[in-house]
Amino acid sequence: MIDRRTFIAAMSAAAVSGTRFYATKVDRLGMQLYTVRADMEKDFEGTLAKVAAIGYREVEFAGYFKRTPEQVRDALKKAGLTAPAAHVDYPSLAPDKLPAVLESARTIGHRFLVNPWIDEPLRKEPDIWKRVAETFNRAGEAASKAGIQFAYHNHHFEFAPVDGKLPYDLLLEQCDPALVKMELDLCWITAAGRDPLEYFKKYPGRFPLVHVKGLAKKPDAGGAAPIQSIMPDITDVGTRDIVDWRRIFAQSRLAGIQHYLVEHDVPKDPYASLKASYTYLKQLDF
Repeated sequence: MIDRRTFIAAMSAAAVSGTRFYATKVDRLGMQLYTVRADMEKDFEGTLAKVAAIGYREVEFAGYFKRTPEQVRDALKKAGLTAPAAHVDYPSLAPDKLPAVLESARTIGHRFLVNPWIDEPLRKEPDIWKRVAETFNRAGEAASKAGIQFAYHNHHFEFAPVDGKLPYDLLLEQCDPALVKMELDLCWITAAGRDPLEYFKKYPGRFPLVHVKGLAKKPDAGGAAPIQSIMPDITDVGTRDIVDWRRIFAQSRLAGIQHYLVEHDVPKDPYASLKASYTYLKQLDF
């Protein structure tokens, strides 16, 4: 037994550190539609229905497959889904293109727009990550005025030093924390040999979205490994999986995680993969 004063002090310390005194679960799982991209191309509404039938309630878009924003909105409603986020490519952040992107996002109901990738030729340009940070700050400001939060999704290469600095660290340091959040891909940061908890502690609240996918083993080259060499080791969550999900999710409050989005880049059977990951995550407590 502990007295009331001791209990309150302990709970206050836990709130600061991100520690939990109770087990919890992910109560509303989402998924990234890139996992079923081939099916989305063939049968947009049917694919959304199949995803919802597994149990997912949130989806993140990676393209709208020639649908208008109104058609996307209506298809989501029909399937009983919401789409809190969508991926948008780097060229679409240009000042002459971004307003239309934001308008579409508002129509569909996105609360986040996420840039998921910087092309390799661009990454080889001098001082590119500083320019990317400037672009993200500008896009983030425009998105904020539209009532939308901008974010960036990592792979593993952001954790390989460039001129003695990790690009991911540079982005976190140079991007306005109110305008630019991070969608942390927990598979890719693990592949790079980095610990998500170190980033949660250093940058609390900066990670409102996470990508959840399994990894069978880390590449020897970490963040410098060719991306295609890692793809065969991506796996369903909890299946031949080295990612310590319980340890990571136990710090979800510290990280600021709001949305857990399951993904598999190269599944043999996307629906079986989504089902396996869903089943594992629904029983996981942390």
